[in-house]
Amino acid sequence: MKTKYCLLYLGIILFHGLSVKAQTAKLPTQWTKAAMAAAVPFPDYPRPQLERKEWMCLNGKWDYIGGKEVASAFAPVKPIAFSDKAEKILVPYCPESVLSGIARNQEINMWYRRTFEMPAAWKGKQIIINFDAVDHDATLFVNGEKAGVHAGGYSSFHINITKFLRAGTNTIVVAAHDPNDGRTPSGKNGPRGDYTFTSGIWQSVWLEPVSEHYIKSIRLLPDLVNNRLQVFVDADQAKVKAVALNGSDVVSEISGRSGTLLYMPIKEPKLWSPDDPFLYDLKITLTDNKGNIKDEVSSYFGMRDIKLGKVNGVIRPLLNNKFIMQVGLLDQGYWPDGILTAPTEKALRSDISFTKKVGFNLIRKHMKTEPKRFYYWADKLGLLVWQDMPAIWYQHEDTAKNRSAFRKELVDMMDDLYNSPSIITWVPFNENWGAFDVKEMTDWVKKLDPSRLVNGNSGFNNNPGYQEAAGDPGNGDFLDTHIYVGPYGASVPDDKRAASLGEFGGVGLFVRGHMWPVENNAYAYEPTKERLTDSYVLLMDQVEQLMRYKGLSVAIYTQTTDVEHEVNGMLTYDREVEKMDIERVKAVNEAVIRAGNELKAGK
Repeated sequence: MKTKYCLLYLGIILFHGLSVKAQTAKLPTQWTKAAMAAAVPFPDYPRPQLERKEWMCLNGKWDYIGGKEVASAFAPVKPIAFSDKAEKILVPYCPESVLSGIARNQEINMWYRRTFEMPAAWKGKQIIINFDAVDHDATLFVNGEKAGVHAGGYSSFHINITKFLRAGTNTIVVAAHDPNDGRTPSGKNGPRGDYTFTSGIWQSVWLEPVSEHYIKSIRLLPDLVNNRLQVFVDADQAKVKAVALNGSDVVSEISGRSGTLLYMPIKEPKLWSPDDPFLYDLKITLTDNKGNIKDEVSSYFGMRDIKLGKVNGVIRPLLNNKFIMQVGLLDQGYWPDGILTAPTEKALRSDISFTKKVGFNLIRKHMKTEPKRFYYWADKLGLLVWQDMPAIWYQHEDTAKNRSAFRKELVDMMDDLYNSPSIITWVPFNENWGAFDVKEMTDWVKKLDPSRLVNGNSGFNNNPGYQEAAGDPGNGDFLDTHIYVGPYGASVPDDKRAASLGEFGGVGLFVRGHMWPVENNAYAYEPTKERLTDSYVLLMDQVEQLMRYKGLSVAIYTQTTDVEHEVNGMLTYDREVEKMDIERVKAVNEAVIRAGNELKAGK
């Protein structure tokens, strides 16, 4: 959704003629040029499951001060002074990326500044500023006054800045501090990770006006057993009305008090699945005791459930009481021009569309999170999602601090993404990277969200070189091994857990002119597109044998795209070249999924 205020600010930026400092991309994508030229990147409303009509997009050009000599941005008490010679950065791209206009190696202390004009129509409203992600410690100043702080690089936060604002022009300064020392979650871009370190603002920033009493968050839980949707609205005590719609047709509505569980009946629900990703629209209205509307948001939901059950005596994951063989791609979500941030909305959607096009039904979002619009597209297009938590790296040092930071961000991530029907599994740890108390953490995550499956340590058989593998934690919903090239040697189910091949494959192909300029590698190699396709088809034929006769229920191939030093993607890193015969890939994927559909659920 684009509003007049977002478009108004676009006009202001164009009027002043601001432009990004010229940079040359090491490996451009088809979206690089458009991203660099965008006055307001990502102009669509960033939070599709809690959407308001009035808002102002603050993506675009900000003043920027960074580099080795800049003052510390960790917990400052006042903003630093900006000169007329301050650099310009294009938000929301991290300063390490070429799209930001900065393209410097790891920034630790970052200072951002911009101004905005308060719309006259917002007079008397409470003004909330929203940050979808700032890595890692952020301090916000509004008109020189400290307005709020946040810690966590992968979670959103929201600050009421009303009391700091004035009519006309207002100035925002964000201080972001990111030592990237492995003591907070950092995933693959940490000190022991594989890819470019990233810092600072890397997802959208926006403003929205609300009443004194407004909807802070919602929590939606489909309940297929009782044909209903559980709705929780976090707001000051007031009356709530929720209306579910199928297009313009009202399906159900319910009223009650905010802060309490409400149950909306959904008679004969249309179920959400990869084959038919049907989504209901949802309107939620907050009123006072006199019936005056105080807030109104739009959302959506999918009616689906996920659990374990027996199919011919074998424990398997059941979606809507049916076993669907999960055939997926490991999706790392890195970009040669934006690094952690896709260059455009079309780019963000493209990886999901490609995955769907070639017959996969699952994405494992590996060691990072994405903007909420990524999950919207997974919900909309119909892809199951396994969501990893980005790892810490020094879990055995200063354990009270480092492990607490991990737990906090894990909870924040789960809260942020809870409503997305596509997400069916949480993955707290990967291959023992940053892993601690795996058995206890697995149970804890399951307690936090019993509506989803939990894979406590995907690839528990593997380990980083600096520590031993802890092995099977013995709990959770999956026995999950990583086998390269595989797939033989994959886990088999036990009497309580399903069997998953959380990573396999990783077969590489060099494509000149489409690789990151470093030494590239893979787990194995093929010389041609035809040979690589043959290799993939053979692997999937073997996966089918494991599914039929060894109880395998999930197989996740490495990976969607090449990454900075890896050439084992189905696409090149710039997304320009399909490295396999896509029709053959699609055919074998669909054949394996069909074979799974032939298995009948039962005791």
